[in-house]
Amino acid sequence: MTDQSVKFETVDKVDEGLKSTGYICSTDIATTVYLAFHLEKPVLVEGPAGVGKTELAKKAALFMDVPLIRLQCYEGLDESKALYEWKYGKQLLYSQLLRDKLDQVIDKESDLGESIRTLHRYEDIFFSPQFLEPRPLLKALQEERGAVLLIDEVDKADEEFEAFLLEILSDFQVSIPEIGTVKARKKPYVFLTSNSTRELSEALKRRCLHLFIPFPAPDLEREIVRHHVPHIPDLLQRQLVMFIHEVRKLELKKVPSISETIDWARALILLHAEGLDRDLTRKTLNTFLKFEEDIRAVDEKLFLLVDKALKETA
Repeated sequence: MTDQSVKFETVDKVDEGLKSTGYICSTDIATTVYLAFHLEKPVLVEGPAGVGKTELAKKAALFMDVPLIRLQCYEGLDESKALYEWKYGKQLLYSQLLRDKLDQVIDKESDLGESIRTLHRYEDIFFSPQFLEPRPLLKALQEERGAVLLIDEVDKADEEFEAFLLEILSDFQVSIPEIGTVKARKKPYVFLTSNSTRELSEALKRRCLHLFIPFPAPDLEREIVRHHVPHIPDLLQRQLVMFIHEVRKLELKKVPSISETIDWARALILLHAEGLDRDLTRKTLNTFLKFEEDIRAVDEKLFLLVDKALKETA
């Protein structure tokens, strides 16, 4: 049994392993990570911004003790940025160094046509692996020990690029015209994240296990806060998590993420808070709200929200 197989022996071991890296997750997340490893399937992770989609891939790489290779997607991303590029500078340098040798080869031929045919026999030298600059997708396939490949915000890439990904996601290989098919030395563990800015194709979804990460339940979020802010008073921890959950029910431009809950907890600790109160909450709204209109919307209902959080945790 390999080291990785031992780590992925049970769902509980995966849960404990992720927790040891600082990623506190639900049983659903641990189960999907476990299944993806054994089924050798990519995981398509969807959910609102700030729930830990990207962090899951980072912590999985740490848990598995393999490199994390990240491809950040954006509109206009193409193969040359994602898969490989030719080292044109190196090709030019080598051609200059070999110019005299090439002149000698050409001088042996009697006419122009024969010279061109002779040069064609040497051109493949300049389109060989030593002149190839691997980008994230190719790097992930070339890792001897395997890797975690994170294709982040795949919904921001064009549909054409999404179609290009299908070969990698299904066969763990890529086709390079000048070289041929490059297969993975060890299949990478692939995570794709999406914020659902557009609908992804059925072909891509069919190749992946689907994982939706919602905002955590209060109990789980309290555990996350406790892990990252270990010295927080228990009463304050319960009150601020309940307050954040009430704020997320409002119609806001951007609801607070888990990391912003943690930031707020740290801010309150710095201000020596033992529990939540209206004045301190108002002064620190900008810790977890990033738009002025959201701050105004919460401020208008501040008394109601604070009082509800206090009653729920009394």
